[in-house]
Amino acid sequence: MKTRAPGDQPFYRKVLETYMFHSFLKARLNRKMDAFAHLELSTEREEDRLGSMLDSPRRPTMEKMGSKRFRPEYMISKRMGMSLPNLQDIKPKDYPARNSSLRRINTKLAARLVSKSVSTFKIPEIHFPLVGQCVLSYYIDFISHLSRAINILPPENSALLARYFYLRGLIGLMQGKLLNALSDFQNLYKTDVGIFPADLVRKVVETLPPSDRSQAEQKPELKRLISQVLDKQREIVKVDDHVKNFELPKTHMQLDDFVKRIQESGIVKDIDTIHRLFDALTVGHQKQIDPETFKDFYNYWKETESEAQDVNLPPTVIARLDKNECVYKLSASVKTNKGVGKIAMTQKRLFLLTEGGQPGYEEIATFRDIEEVKSTTVAFLLLRIPTLKIKVMSRKEVFEANLKSECDLWHLMVKEMWAGKKMADDHKDPQYIQQALTNVLLMDAVVGALQSSKIIYAASKLSYFDKMRNEVPMMVPKTTAETLKHKINPSSGETFPQSVEFLLYTPGQLDTVEKHGDAHPKLWCALDEGKVAVFDASTWSKQHCFKVGSSKLKCMVMAEQSQVWIGSQDSIIYIINTHSMSCNKQLNDHRCEVKDIIVQARGSLSRPRVSSLVLPSHNEREAYSCSIDGTVIAWNVSTLKVNHRFQLPCETLTSIKFHNNRLWCCVGSCILAVTTTGVVRQKVKTEELVRDPPLSLLTFQLCPERDQLWASCSGSPDLYVWNLADLSTPAQKISLQDCVEITCMMRVKNQMWVGGRGLSQGKIKGKIFVVDAEKKTVEKELVGHINTVKALCSAEDRYVLSGSGKEEGKVAIWKVE
Repeated sequence: MKTRAPGDQPFYRKVLETYMFHSFLKARLNRKMDAFAHLELSTEREEDRLGSMLDSPRRPTMEKMGSKRFRPEYMISKRMGMSLPNLQDIKPKDYPARNSSLRRINTKLAARLVSKSVSTFKIPEIHFPLVGQCVLSYYIDFISHLSRAINILPPENSALLARYFYLRGLIGLMQGKLLNALSDFQNLYKTDVGIFPADLVRKVVETLPPSDRSQAEQKPELKRLISQVLDKQREIVKVDDHVKNFELPKTHMQLDDFVKRIQESGIVKDIDTIHRLFDALTVGHQKQIDPETFKDFYNYWKETESEAQDVNLPPTVIARLDKNECVYKLSASVKTNKGVGKIAMTQKRLFLLTEGGQPGYEEIATFRDIEEVKSTTVAFLLLRIPTLKIKVMSRKEVFEANLKSECDLWHLMVKEMWAGKKMADDHKDPQYIQQALTNVLLMDAVVGALQSSKIIYAASKLSYFDKMRNEVPMMVPKTTAETLKHKINPSSGETFPQSVEFLLYTPGQLDTVEKHGDAHPKLWCALDEGKVAVFDASTWSKQHCFKVGSSKLKCMVMAEQSQVWIGSQDSIIYIINTHSMSCNKQLNDHRCEVKDIIVQARGSLSRPRVSSLVLPSHNEREAYSCSIDGTVIAWNVSTLKVNHRFQLPCETLTSIKFHNNRLWCCVGSCILAVTTTGVVRQKVKTEELVRDPPLSLLTFQLCPERDQLWASCSGSPDLYVWNLADLSTPAQKISLQDCVEITCMMRVKNQMWVGGRGLSQGKIKGKIFVVDAEKKTVEKELVGHINTVKALCSAEDRYVLSGSGKEEGKVAIWKVE
């Protein structure tokens, strides 16, 4: 940097900036640096959309009705519960508690409190005239102080280390050493990306002199940084789809515009449901909706939603219902064979709120116990009164209600809830109840909004589960029903299902920095567009939802107790802090899609760590990541530094495993066993790969206990099993009957669980084949997904979890025997 004469205005401006900068640093940094040492500056994360749509009940639960603010003297509203159902309310939270983990937790460890260390960094004092040379010396002194602090700081203290890199980068800019400053800012990716000054770095990159830009292009880490910063600047920012300033439409709407308006209104987000709603509102008209019809529908929905907040039930009635039940629909006062009263519908049952003095409770039926629902008429004098009849299993008496003009609507609603409940029970998927309830509430709003003789026909357009049951009976195979325990939906609250690309189970842990709620085991679901949904595996309830990048996420691993590494199609490894559930670090050394990551204990390289639950100490862990272009990188998990890297001689690399001090790499045409430095020692190839057209190996698993290597090829229904002790012998071929393609596999106990696509009842569906590893025979065929099984993981060898493609996008939980 050239110095200027004291009389030069730019120089004095620079000195003034320096002095102000120094004053700011001194005021901030000479204090106890508790904030610098421990502040978690998390990046903005996408909020869980399900929370905005379902998690906030828009009608009172029985528990809330029993609270002080609801008193018996309040009048009961005629209409109750017209909003979207709450899945959390549907499944009570007070069921018998399971263990927080599938193994014991040391609760004494959780009781300890961490004493936060305090770090202080004293910046150099100014004791010299504010002239050019002295200011330059001051910068050099400042850089020296920061460099010493960085060198002596242990890598585990990454939060404080990031603050030092940040400060040194700022001083580098003041010195005019732009490349040094960019290098320091680049280090924030591995220490705390949450404080990365994106705008500042972008401005520096855009103003780099040609000579500096040329030097930066010679350094891979700076070249990558510049590319990332400029690419982000070009990205189009997605519009937030939360409800903001919603306005009623003023013009006629075609289907696409109607979908957008309904989603903006917050009524419902699922596109298929909105399409059915559009069909219902356009019955007897052109396929467009006028502003008045939309206004009537919207106002009816909001009006009944508002009325639901004023609902109250007598304590004697509340006591008969589950505390998380809500009344979603209440009829007019009608005559029934159980007395006069109002029929109430919750997410679980129908009951009669009897009249005459103090309102009473008469059970009609739970949806699970309904055997038949009919809409008929009964004679009364010269009239025929529409009547609803409900027959319940194990009960001789048939419930009858003279619902008059409401009969047809109640007939539709009860049948839809009955069909939804049957689907939920058969498929172990409680979300079917939520979907059925949504359909019912939309039916009611359509009938309330339209003025037409065809309103019941219009409402029937929303009868989805009842039509599915009548038109396409879906029988669940016995073996599937016995093995399937539960299903969850990571895409709940999204506009459409998203493919489950990868699943990771992390066991419950209590350490000195975790809250008790954080100690539960978790299921991590990697979805499309960089989204991650995290479930509490003790209750299967969604706990977190966040986004890392905007590309498909391909792999995940728990690198250490507080870190989950996620490999992305955008070539970045995102590091998630499991306490804050935020991404504050990134690894950017790969140049292509990251396909797999494994973590290995250096002290026990010959032992695979696929199912190990106890992570080794900091200094022993080494992670290996691979990208599709054949690059393999070995990382120090503690410092996030590259230990070494190598390039395999292949076109594609899809997965890696560790066994017997070797990395086993699936490279498409074969499986290579290489040293940790990349020297090829063995090569495994099947004769099937040389046929025309040639097959490509897709995935493989190792069974060291049985000296077995299992593999499958893309587009093939066959498994190949080699003897690890003698790889020169031909592989044993296992053909899976009714299988179209194998997409994933994993070893659980003495079994190999194989996921893919196969035939079931004449249709292509997602199938799982459970193969005995010793006998090499299929023990079970499980049909739990609508389309391809894309991911498998094990929960401590007691459960297997499978994730499906975007047509369904759900996760099934299977019992291991």
